[in-house]
Amino acid sequence: MTPTILGLDIGGANLKAATLEKRAVSVPFPLWKQPDRLSSALAELVGQFPDAEELAVTMTGELCDCFETKRDGVNAILDAVETVATGRRVQVWSTDGEFVSVDAARRNHLKVAAANWHALATFAGRFVPHYGGLLLDVGSTTTDIIPLNHGVPSTYGTTDWDRLQMRELVYIGVRRTPVCAVWGDRVCAELFATIQDVYTVLGLLPEEPDNRDTADGRPRTTVYSLARLARMLGADREQLSDDHVIHFATRVHTEVRRRLVEAARSAYYDSQSPPDLRAVIVSGAGEFLARQVAQEAFASIGPNQLVSLTDELGPAVSACAPAYAVAVLATERRP
Repeated sequence: MTPTILGLDIGGANLKAATLEKRAVSVPFPLWKQPDRLSSALAELVGQFPDAEELAVTMTGELCDCFETKRDGVNAILDAVETVATGRRVQVWSTDGEFVSVDAARRNHLKVAAANWHALATFAGRFVPHYGGLLLDVGSTTTDIIPLNHGVPSTYGTTDWDRLQMRELVYIGVRRTPVCAVWGDRVCAELFATIQDVYTVLGLLPEEPDNRDTADGRPRTTVYSLARLARMLGADREQLSDDHVIHFATRVHTEVRRRLVEAARSAYYDSQSPPDLRAVIVSGAGEFLARQVAQEAFASIGPNQLVSLTDELGPAVSACAPAYAVAVLATERRP
């Protein structure tokens, strides 16, 4: 029988796990604050899958500033994985489009650093096997824009540095991005509010009263999000009406969408001999935003040419899509 393979996506803000059977778990974990706790946090996560016989790993957490270099970050993450593997086989996804051993990952750390976008794109290519496609994955922190040529990722860049230059990676998400990183005109250049406040007051993200992972540590509700956004304007809710703050949020959303539309067009049409675009695959915590960007960026793409990973996989698995991708890929490629 095929062993149960657990996919792990080890990020800087979240740890995600998923299996081929579509069991998926995502837990917040601010790696940059507590790198010494990574092994124990991974052990707790892997412990929720007691039948897991092998681990398939991808990562983005190596960029955290608790690590001196990416090499240090990759090695620290692999150390933690080996600690929790307890005899299980471990495979690590590489931007060469294959799994490698832990030792090979250590020797070629830039091939496995921040490779989760490549794993997801390789999985998503099955939805556009015979023509041109684009993966538009809007997460909590970043957006990945990945051209697909007959189902194969076709990017100029493979590292964060290269992908940022080519606009295949945009550091805008729907939760953690500081508002002042998007809108700099007549606002406070302080971490008073994040983009999740914008989308909460606009009703595009549901309230989460128990979530205090916000700029001021107060709950993520409409009331507190309005207060945080008012502070961005150097004011408070006694000085500014809610309509004024909501208007500001709308302007920020418009700017986010403009930047992503511009990047999506650039990333696809500047890619290597792109075929005619026939479908856009949308995914991530900001799939609602990815849909808007896709339809605005590519006039030829109709609603029936949008492939939603939430619809295809379900919301829980879609939220852990790179982890699910490496679980699927590792299972399919097992000898």
